[in-house]
Amino acid sequence: MGALRVKSVEQSIKDTEAPEHRLRKDLSALDLTVFGIGVIIGTGIFVLTGRVARDLAGPAVALSFVAAGIVCALAALCYAEFASTVPVAGSAYTFAFATLGEFPAWIIGWDLMLEMALAAAVVAVGWSGYLTSLLESLGIPLPSAIAGEEAFFNVPASLIVLILTAVLIAGIKLSSRVNLIIVTIKVAVVLLVIVAGAFFINAANYRPFIPPAKPTAAVEGLTAPLIQVLFGITPVAFGVLGVFSAAAIVFFAYIGFDVVATAAEETRNPRRDLPIGIIASLVICTLLYVAVSLVVVGMQPYSQLSESAPLADAFKAVGQTWAATLISIGALAGLTTVVMILMMGQSRVLFAMSRDNLLPRGLATVHPRFGTPYRITILMGVIVAVLAGLVPLSTIAELVNIGTLFAFVIVSVAVIILRRTRPDLPRSFRTPLVPLVPVLSVLACLYLMVNLPVETWLRFVIWMLIGVVVYAGYGYRHSRLAEPSPDGRQGVGPR
Repeated sequence: MGALRVKSVEQSIKDTEAPEHRLRKDLSALDLTVFGIGVIIGTGIFVLTGRVARDLAGPAVALSFVAAGIVCALAALCYAEFASTVPVAGSAYTFAFATLGEFPAWIIGWDLMLEMALAAAVVAVGWSGYLTSLLESLGIPLPSAIAGEEAFFNVPASLIVLILTAVLIAGIKLSSRVNLIIVTIKVAVVLLVIVAGAFFINAANYRPFIPPAKPTAAVEGLTAPLIQVLFGITPVAFGVLGVFSAAAIVFFAYIGFDVVATAAEETRNPRRDLPIGIIASLVICTLLYVAVSLVVVGMQPYSQLSESAPLADAFKAVGQTWAATLISIGALAGLTTVVMILMMGQSRVLFAMSRDNLLPRGLATVHPRFGTPYRITILMGVIVAVLAGLVPLSTIAELVNIGTLFAFVIVSVAVIILRRTRPDLPRSFRTPLVPLVPVLSVLACLYLMVNLPVETWLRFVIWMLIGVVVYAGYGYRHSRLAEPSPDGRQGVGPR
């Protein structure tokens, strides 16, 4: 079947050598680790902690972070093998193309498009909210018409997107240096929360650690977790089910290590550095997340935690306003790098899809001076800036989560398939205990997916159906694998 035609690993690697599509190799293992930390530490820790602790898990939100981290660790081992074996831009899209075929690869690319572009826009809105709050505390309020949830057009959100677009065009090394500076700031702020907050912990706030399960407005109707609806369970928050429902949402906090894989073509020694960057960033962030969540629920009763700024407001609740101001600055720094790296990952996925003609090939042109895919970066920058100006904060975290978990499932399955179809490929990093680890990864991701709300599944299915229509109308007919090769056979034809 044409829709299941596979692009070989060798051809994928060969495509990276074409002068007009060659990305500059400037990144080291440290750069990749910092990129991972830069995008992982953001909305999840600065915003979602308070919401899920208050509405779903209580003080046991720390266990939710552990559960989500374990799921990510299983997927990370699969990503590390693929990224070191097929060091090509595109991440899960490229991996799926080499194993499952063109149509599954397109679906993953379409999925990642939703995940990264929409997430970048909404995180930019969150950035604008923190900036507005900080300026108000300094006596410089912004007009509500241009900033905030009720704004006609959110100017700060759009502006930060356009500034970061220029940084991304200027070169991957410059982006990594900017990221290093900002990541240093926000990690320092996270450590401040852990150390300073530990002095204000009230042990009584941990009791009960796992509150008794009970029905709440947060899990009614279409907001109920799918698994509880499927099995006829009365939707409840808290309890053990609440911990796993919360894990499916705080999973958003871990999105980022897969973005590291999209920078494969720009890494000096991808076979060694990519596994280090993926796994190291995940381990560091998991430890920080668990520590922060334990401190925050210990400082303030979980039922009183703020939804918009839980870390800063927890310090205000104990009279430490100076710390709240520093945390707001750290949140601004944190969200800045999240937006930048999500946009970088998005541009690399679309770059790979354009190079395969599943999207217009002209978008895959690399800047002659900066060595970056500037056309696709500019296009995505404008789209994300417009979305950030118009889209209010909503339940986007869940929609991004289901897309990411779906990509993890595909990559985990693809590792098993490539081991069977291409056992001869050199693998500098090998996922341990195959097929056990990939199978556990698939089961764990699916379990978190069914713990997401019904409305999230409905939105996801609609987006996927739109992707099928776009592929049938454009991608299938224009694909490079549909072009005749120089020897007359169907395959990778003229560039």
